[in-house]
Amino acid sequence: MLKLPVYLDNNATTPLDDRVLEAMMPYLTGKTGNASSTQHCYGWIAEQAVDTARMEVADLLNCDPRELIFTSGATEAVNLAIKGVYDAYSRKGKHIITSSAEHQSVLETCRFLEFKGAEVTYLPACSDGRIDPKAVAQAVRADTILIALMYANNETGVIHPVNEIAEIARNTNTIFFSDATQAVGKENIDVKGQGIHLMALSAHKLYGPKGVGALYMSRRHPRVNLNAQIHGGGQERRLRPGTLNVPGIVGLGKACSICKDSMSEEKRRLSGLRDKLEQSLTEAGLASVNGSTVHRLPHVSNLSFKNLNAQSLMVALGGDMAVSSGSACTWGSGQPSHVLKSMGLSDEAANSALRFSLGRFTTQEEINYTINQLMGYLSGISNG
Repeated sequence: MLKLPVYLDNNATTPLDDRVLEAMMPYLTGKTGNASSTQHCYGWIAEQAVDTARMEVADLLNCDPRELIFTSGATEAVNLAIKGVYDAYSRKGKHIITSSAEHQSVLETCRFLEFKGAEVTYLPACSDGRIDPKAVAQAVRADTILIALMYANNETGVIHPVNEIAEIARNTNTIFFSDATQAVGKENIDVKGQGIHLMALSAHKLYGPKGVGALYMSRRHPRVNLNAQIHGGGQERRLRPGTLNVPGIVGLGKACSICKDSMSEEKRRLSGLRDKLEQSLTEAGLASVNGSTVHRLPHVSNLSFKNLNAQSLMVALGGDMAVSSGSACTWGSGQPSHVLKSMGLSDEAANSALRFSLGRFTTQEEINYTINQLMGYLSGISNG
């Protein structure tokens, strides 16, 4: 039976998987130890749970478990990575390369560092939403210390040429940080094989709990150094002090383990549902796709609707389906999407865009319902 409203805003947050909740529950009730209290069995149990979760996350990313720093989420991981690099390497240089289409956590962090003396180059996205590696290479200077470019865009789902960007970083002895919040668990990521030096992720984007994430930090080839941004204890190699969120970390580990086992099938199923949604609307002449249809996440579709304001459409359909007009972190600004504007879209096209992000629990019935509702509403406007 169809359950309303249909949830198609998984890029904002994913529902908590029941299997993740089941893994977390013991550490929310009986197993209440502090992972730093290693003088007794309660602490040992908590410490072992954190170690297991660290291995599960590392297994998904193909890294050493010791290269993971647990945080409160991707935004904290982004801040630790970018500010940490700047503080640690500013004697070498103060130049950072990023993109004007990044998530606000990256953009706001870079703007903050500009007040501290950093020089930041903001590269525009190409018309297909991707970053041109040639532009990255041309932007590198002798004093460049960091390239900060996301793995996949949160609004369009477009996947950037990460391997080529990593090669540029390697050839210029520059640290490469990638915000992979939307890609982890959806794409096969190999931080070692791909040459990523720092990477942020968040549990609630991959069917885990809110309030926990991680930063991958390379220990070898190169060994990345960071300055801590929070002070107060020795946890997480003194880079993220504070009592560890044991239930959340357990949930993140379990979520990563589930993603590793189910990723291939989920990609196939979700890309099929997304393509059906897109084709129904584009072939009827009601919408057009924003961003590359080749290099993108399997579950995301960003569509501009002709002669229609996206906010009005969301209000009209808000009781039936949950979608968004962009990032949850920038909703309500009243401004056109900075991501779509960076791609060269007009204000009109950007203001008429909606993001549909499918997920593990999206069904064929829900997509059929969404198509019928959208086509009925849009056809009624056209005929009116």
